[in-house]
Amino acid sequence: MAKRDYYDVLGVAKGASADEIKKGYRQKAKELHPDRNKDNPNAEAQFKEANEAYEVLKDAEKKAAYDRFGHAAFEGGMGAGGRPGGGFGGGQGDFSSAFSDVFDDLFGDFMGGGRGGGRQRAARGSDLRYNLRVTLEEAFSGLQKTINVPTSVSCDSCKGSGAEGGAEPTSCPTCSGMGKVRAQQGFFTVERTCPTCSGLGQIIKNPCTTCKGAGRVEKDRALSVNIPAGVETGTRIRLAGEGEAGMRGGPSGDLYIFIDVTEHALFSREGSNLFCRVPVSMAKAALGGSIEVPTIDGGRGRVQIPGGSQSGRQMRLRGKGMPALRGAGSGDMFIELAVETPVNLTARQKELLAEFEELSENNNPETSSFFSSVKSFWDSMKG
Repeated sequence: MAKRDYYDVLGVAKGASADEIKKGYRQKAKELHPDRNKDNPNAEAQFKEANEAYEVLKDAEKKAAYDRFGHAAFEGGMGAGGRPGGGFGGGQGDFSSAFSDVFDDLFGDFMGGGRGGGRQRAARGSDLRYNLRVTLEEAFSGLQKTINVPTSVSCDSCKGSGAEGGAEPTSCPTCSGMGKVRAQQGFFTVERTCPTCSGLGQIIKNPCTTCKGAGRVEKDRALSVNIPAGVETGTRIRLAGEGEAGMRGGPSGDLYIFIDVTEHALFSREGSNLFCRVPVSMAKAALGGSIEVPTIDGGRGRVQIPGGSQSGRQMRLRGKGMPALRGAGSGDMFIELAVETPVNLTARQKELLAEFEELSENNNPETSSFFSSVKSFWDSMKG
């Protein structure tokens, strides 16, 4: 069976450029790869045919001989320029060589994006976390706060390059600046991180004496942070570019500030609402009346206690809670009553309370209901 024209095999025109030939081979290799055509029994043969064509046409000398003599250039010992001898290996081609040339294009997404994909000349700095504790009053009003962050900053001596005097790093001689080295293992080409430059693709001949070639130094840095009103425990504030400096001039990481709001002596918080537990005397709870309560802004508020209030009863002061972190308005403040039993009574007080107890048989509905239920329980147990 006569061999197909190599240009037809790759789907390119005669006289195509090296880039066009490579592009045509890439498309054919992707289209005909046996792993993608398990149902096509001819895929492997067609794939090898495309590799054979590419092996010839990618080489300028072989391509010139093929253009002049066709397939006869590789048969009977015909060499380049029509000279006998010095043939090109019978036209079979070196499959591993051809496949290696487009290995990055075919599988670049899995190997770091093609040739040099693993290079990390300017490595980004790490993100940093800073835990900031604020009071509830500060969380209510917001504040501007200066913090000291221990971090790595760009070295002033070498301008972050890592080289003495700010000189530019040189290309790594082991990997030629690729950041990776290749080794042929049978059918496949395996890439590994270059051991000389650790994947950076560059080396520094004269490291900076200040940063020892890292391009950054450890230093405490003072930063002014704007804490918005309404923050709560767990709120995260991002300061872009304020993290650790990058290696050898790479971009800096980010600084994340995590807020922790301390507990308050008077107020507890649920979202944007505040709760304040206020003790009231037994007489005030029974008779009712007005009481004065504190508010988080440092002011005072008055609430009216209905007569006969029990412990746990809540009253609301609208808009006296915490401001909303995202959005308008504020939460509410809830006053929770705690009816207090008097202690250290005088003889006269005890006398009056005893008299009051005798007269209050019908003034304690919850007590009456409870003991009525107890009596029913005991009666059922007897039955």
